[in-house]
Amino acid sequence: MFHPTYIARALALLATACTSLSAAQAQTKTEAAQLERVEITGSSIKRIASEGSLPVQVLTAKEIARSGAASAAEVIQRLPAMQGFAVIDSAVGGGGGRAEASIHDIGASYTLVLLNGRRVAPAGSGNAVDLNAIPLSAIERVEVLTDGASALYGADAIAGVINFVLKKNARGVHLEAGLGLPLEGGGRSGNASITAGFGDLAKDRFNVMLSYRHDEQRQLAATERKFGSTSYLPVSKDGKNYIYDQTSGYAVPANAQVDFDPAANLKSWIFNPYYKAHGDKCAPGNFYSLSNGETKTALTERCAYDFASTIEIYPENKRDTLFVSGQWQATEALRLYSDIALSRFQITSRVAANPVPVDIPLDSPYFKQSIQPWLTPAQLAAATDVTAFYRGQDFGLRTTRQHFDTQHIVLGAEWELGSWTLGGGLTYSDSRSDEVYDGGYFRTDKFEDMLKNVRFDPFVEAGKQTPAVQQLMQDAIFHGATQTAKTTLTGVDVRASGELYKLPAGPLSLGLGGDLRNYAYEQSPSAAALQGEIYNYNPAKAYSLERKTAGLFVEALIPLIKNLELTTAWRYDKNSAVKDKLNNTTVGQSGGASTYKVAGRYQVLPTLLLRGSYGTGFKSPSMLSIAQPEVPFGVTGNRWPCPFPDTPACKAGQDQYTQMSGGNANLRPETSTQAAFGLRFEPNAQFGAGLDYWQVKLKDAVSGVSEEQAFADPAKYKELFTTYQQPKEKKAYYAFRNVATNIGQAVYRGIDWNFIARAHMDFGRVTGEISGTYMIESSYTRAGTTDDFTDSLGRYGENGAVTARNISRATLTVDSGALSNALTLNMRSGYQDRKAPVRDLQTGKNTTLTLDVPAYYTVDWQGLYSFNKQLELRLGVKNLLNQAPPLSLRSGSGHQVGYDSRYASPMMRTVYLSGSYRF
Repeated sequence: MFHPTYIARALALLATACTSLSAAQAQTKTEAAQLERVEITGSSIKRIASEGSLPVQVLTAKEIARSGAASAAEVIQRLPAMQGFAVIDSAVGGGGGRAEASIHDIGASYTLVLLNGRRVAPAGSGNAVDLNAIPLSAIERVEVLTDGASALYGADAIAGVINFVLKKNARGVHLEAGLGLPLEGGGRSGNASITAGFGDLAKDRFNVMLSYRHDEQRQLAATERKFGSTSYLPVSKDGKNYIYDQTSGYAVPANAQVDFDPAANLKSWIFNPYYKAHGDKCAPGNFYSLSNGETKTALTERCAYDFASTIEIYPENKRDTLFVSGQWQATEALRLYSDIALSRFQITSRVAANPVPVDIPLDSPYFKQSIQPWLTPAQLAAATDVTAFYRGQDFGLRTTRQHFDTQHIVLGAEWELGSWTLGGGLTYSDSRSDEVYDGGYFRTDKFEDMLKNVRFDPFVEAGKQTPAVQQLMQDAIFHGATQTAKTTLTGVDVRASGELYKLPAGPLSLGLGGDLRNYAYEQSPSAAALQGEIYNYNPAKAYSLERKTAGLFVEALIPLIKNLELTTAWRYDKNSAVKDKLNNTTVGQSGGASTYKVAGRYQVLPTLLLRGSYGTGFKSPSMLSIAQPEVPFGVTGNRWPCPFPDTPACKAGQDQYTQMSGGNANLRPETSTQAAFGLRFEPNAQFGAGLDYWQVKLKDAVSGVSEEQAFADPAKYKELFTTYQQPKEKKAYYAFRNVATNIGQAVYRGIDWNFIARAHMDFGRVTGEISGTYMIESSYTRAGTTDDFTDSLGRYGENGAVTARNISRATLTVDSGALSNALTLNMRSGYQDRKAPVRDLQTGKNTTLTLDVPAYYTVDWQGLYSFNKQLELRLGVKNLLNQAPPLSLRSGSGHQVGYDSRYASPMMRTVYLSGSYRF
């Protein structure tokens, strides 16, 4: 049983103990000025800022501006240590448009994101935070801990921690505006911000600061980039030519499937009436499908729709962020503060026109005009059902507008008591998403009325409907909300840190504290969705889930001998079971876990630092991964042959199958061990070098079997197949169950490294820096096994992703008085692409092809001119050499074809200009 009162009492005892201890050790303040003690991410103990026992990368506001980044997500995702994150491009295909952080490709749900040292509400029921909600103009610095920290922060910090530290005690007004222009067309962007503060905390005993920023990003159409403009893609390798066919069987004019009485012993026939009527030629925008063929039960002669030529490969979006901070120095020892961070992110994705099945009655004009002429007498006599697979191009692109609203409110206090600092705070944080269909989807009543009254013909070429019918189509488009979801985090935390007593090598310091948090997740389908107003639409399920967590931690900093210190930390966390408030039940199990960490720092020489750590971690499954009932979740990324041939739930020929998503009440928490060892060498002020080896081992890692795995061996994964009938389908077909499971183990190992050199020349100061991450291992056990390892390192893995062996970044900066120039080289190593189905144009037969995706290099330049202390102007170019994303035949992860949007931007050469003024 979960008893939050026990934890609250323990927290009160901790605070009382710290107060008593501090009073006993309080000393008279010296008049000498003291260096400020600060809390660095990865430790709860305040100390003088310096290289510590943990690898923490710090990005200052100046470095962020120099990078040319237009969002907090861009700042983080361009770091070499980041891999495996979601990008905004994912909105093109149902990814939601969230931008996430993932350290060392371990995953966004294993990377803890903090705002001023405190947790924020995740996006959805899981653990990952949407970086779109972070106010870029308010960032003072970003601290990135690339080592596990569960022993201090609790769950989710297995891969590391990213802490956005926002501005404090700012004074004056800072105005900034910028524009971005891709020279290849499309994708223009702009932003404007104001930051203002008044009051000096040291002199006036108070400070109030606010920062507001508005960003707009225009969409980028597939036709504006050659590399992403078709799903019928010519490919060459080793002097041979192929076609990669990702076209869709939902076409315009529609394909038709005719089924027959089983007694007639006739095969189902899928064909395109337009193709038959026009001398075996498909309509514009369609290709004769390379997956056509004949099986024991079906003959397919489809024309397939080139959907990729119609989509927008980068979505339109707008962002507004507001950060307000207030501080009051109530006494010399007591500081009260509050933080309010508000954001709204609106993203509009436009993808290929709506694919829908349409029933064709045998006595309808549609059948007589478009189907009957192509049937043999035997087929006509035995025909039982006809379904048209129609693509609603004349209705426009499917347009989905999503609003993500977040609010994060903190009220806190900090009390300096002798050599101790006591602090605590109350947090309320929520993340809400609203989904609105704004085009391309049909109103059920009006669309079915058009069919019933033969107002339009699905077998007519796009654009050839009469003006009256086109007006009916526009009137039949659904505009309205489909669902709303909200995640809420409420919490309280207390902590204390200070010196216990003096040791010969220095003071023994202690940090301790605890926290209570309540997570709630709600999802509600709209009334229109529930009432079936959207044609062939599966409404979202309603959820109201809740879970409580609590934790206690203690940390000690022990100076063993001169220049050698040891840090130890221990934490205990307890999670409740998930409460399903709608059904008044609990799902899953409550449980607790303790984690620890030991880290050391040895200053061998004034120029050489050695450091290392070893610890454990854990992560609880998300609420939905435990408690979600099984629901439809789109379709498979590829067309597949029937997993169980010659059975009633097969589709005719190769086709996409419905994908189901659901929870697993038997999921266990994931556990980990992690270790790191590194060095820092700085022989003088002009040169520095660092290297950190790290390793993370996961047990009971939560993941799922990919569709590639399941369809490659359906017998092995037969429990992952079920049947499902879409609202307008005439029968149930096989569906793939994408269900989370504890897959066993995962191992990640690598090296983070960096070099920096500085020189003073006659023309100015020159700084060169190069940093990177070298991955040694990224392996995981296949689903359902404990020791059958595979990997994604340098190749497209079974998990549908790639871990780059090398990611690096080199920057050369020249500061010459008022003028500064920076040149940056970004590199991501190549990899072996997935084994993709293709047509060999020489043999005319289908085969498979594996491409070698080359390394991807881009060069960025930025020039800065400071007219005076108030006015600055920046001019820059991203992707100066105009490198297109490398060719990839990946599937899934969005509707883009021909490149992988997770690993390369489609914008190409982009010029940006920004200016700022302070007064």
